Amino acid sequence: MKKRLFALVMAGTLAITCFSGCSLLPGQEGKEEGSSEKGEKQDVAITLWGAEDDQEMLSGMVESFKMEFKEAADWDISLGMESEKDAKDDVLNDPESAADVFAFADDQLDDLLNGGTLHEITLDVDAVIEENGGQESAVVAAASKDGNLYAYPMTSDNGYFMFYNKKYFKSEEDVASFDNMLKIAAAKKKKVSMTIDDGYYILSFFAGAGLELTKGDDDVNSCNWNAKDGDYKGTDVAKAILDITGSKGFENVQDVEFVKGVKDGSIIAGVSGTWNAAEVKKAWGDDYAATKLPTFTCAGEQVQMASYAGYKLVGVNAYSQNAEAAMQLARYITNYDNQVKRFQERGLGPSNVMAADSEEVKANPAIAALALQSQYAILQRVGENFWDPARTLGAILVEGNSDKADLQKLLDTAVEGITEPVNKE
Repeated sequence: MKKRLFALVMAGTLAITCFSGCSLLPGQEGKEEGSSEKGEKQDVAITLWGAEDDQEMLSGMVESFKMEFKEAADWDISLGMESEKDAKDDVLNDPESAADVFAFADDQLDDLLNGGTLHEITLDVDAVIEENGGQESAVVAAASKDGNLYAYPMTSDNGYFMFYNKKYFKSEEDVASFDNMLKIAAAKKKKVSMTIDDGYYILSFFAGAGLELTKGDDDVNSCNWNAKDGDYKGTDVAKAILDITGSKGFENVQDVEFVKGVKDGSIIAGVSGTWNAAEVKKAWGDDYAATKLPTFTCAGEQVQMASYAGYKLVGVNAYSQNAEAAMQLARYITNYDNQVKRFQERGLGPSNVMAADSEEVKANPAIAALALQSQYAILQRVGENFWDPARTLGAILVEGNSDKADLQKLLDTAVEGITEPVNKE
């Protein structure tokens, strides 16, 4: 059953304003809504952090919030600029000066919790879980720890998939396998791109082949990418990557080069995410399309590429002086209406299942591709020692293993680095 949406209690004195159908908190009966013990509204100051590209949109949400709850308090809501990518570091660096409400990428949740900087969500928990797919959904899991909710889900679009140009790839079969795509691209003297010298993307091959990478509570990784047995050995995956990077139809690029190649026509398909969708659509026009990641040939078999699933969340600072009010604002800017607004204004994929199920959202190629890929996606939960060894491994494979290193030794070295204990000093 959905919990009633209670409003704010500021230092035990600020009375509440209700969503429709709710009742006053205990001890508030008989008081005028929005009044304090003295019959006056109190000033409530909250700081909200959001990404640079979201500032105008968030400003509108804040004004709507203040209007809807104008009887509850005299609101002083300051909007600051902070990317979801950098939120964790800046909050942990000085939590007492950080925003009351801030957006962050889901893989930062553990570190924020370990740093004691996330307030447990207590407002409307059951409704939030239901609206985002239920207790077993990936986004609820991403926002939770040990069965408790610590953030409000905001988007479900922080993953990657395959963009492709329908001028060259004319059927589903054409984009079903990496082999087909590379063959078509090479024949046209074009490229299919991916960033293989990056752990975020190279995981696609190893995880797709059933090899594992996990993080323990001590932030130490467990990894068997160098497995010598099983359905697919680590060397099978490494050979598969070498086959791809050695193709005339492949190019390893970073984001900037991907967009540049799309615009100049040299890249006709590539692995990327929604953050580049607008640029790709503008360049390809009616030929713009997207789908899940393809299969790749591993030990003579077709293996589906995996990916990282990613979500953006909104948390409340545990050091906030107005935590209940901050929670109310966080809940508001992530509700159904504002997730729809994010999609319409910024093309961001909703985590709210009703919003995601709309025909408008499902008609968006990038969001639809993410939905297709989601069944092969895993949460990004890795310790910090993963990234550099994975990048080095990818760089060697991109260069075709030019030193002819023994692949098993190459993988053993990578795994040794990935699983090295984290130096906390």
